[in-house]
Amino acid sequence: MRLLVVIPAYNEEASLPSTVRELRLKAPEVDFVVVNDGSGDRTADICRAKGYPLLDLPTNLGLTGAFQTGVRYAYEEGYDAVMQLDADGQHDPAFIRPMMEKMEKENLDLVLGSRFLTEKRPRSLRMAGNALIEEAVRLTTGRRLTDPTCGMRVYGRRVMEHMAYAPTARPEPDTVAFLIRCGAKTGEVPVSVREREAGVSYLSLGKSIRYMVQMGMNIFVLQWVLKKEPWREQTGRPA
Repeated sequence: MRLLVVIPAYNEEASLPSTVRELRLKAPEVDFVVVNDGSGDRTADICRAKGYPLLDLPTNLGLTGAFQTGVRYAYEEGYDAVMQLDADGQHDPAFIRPMMEKMEKENLDLVLGSRFLTEKRPRSLRMAGNALIEEAVRLTTGRRLTDPTCGMRVYGRRVMEHMAYAPTARPEPDTVAFLIRCGAKTGEVPVSVREREAGVSYLSLGKSIRYMVQMGMNIFVLQWVLKKEPWREQTGRPA
């Protein structure tokens, strides 16, 4: 299977080079592309200087817009799967191979990394929110995901068109729940996530709480408004 790793980057000049270096070291067989999300620093300049494959957005679209740009590129270029890798170094590329092996072996549409598949979830306000989203996914889909907010996910070809073109598609738990309701075959692989190497996370405590509430509302309410079978019906792609 041909996999494209999409690296959304917004003001990540300090951590991006080491992230790409580690990706090339631990997963040299995969292709990657950096999506510069309208950064105000030297992120794009570094990509050009080092020869990184680059999609350079003229303005900041946010994580959803940046990732969707990368997925659309992967879909149009005929890749079999696409994966998000954070530019800040939190995601370890060593887990790419086992995630892809699980997708191929079990013929899955979506493989999710999980920090808590084999490890106990720590106690914190953020982890309580994670548990609530896990329960929301279970109640609406019948599928228990041990770590629905983990950003390490591999999307297979069958769901890539939806992720590339549907206006409601996001690399978030509500879209994962929707895809499961539409029949996407999913699996989980144990992963670990590190602290970011540089910069400051945009998710403050207040934003984290709002995020958890929004995800819960979307899972319980919004996804029921959308049609099923997204890869055939719910795309915004021209006929």
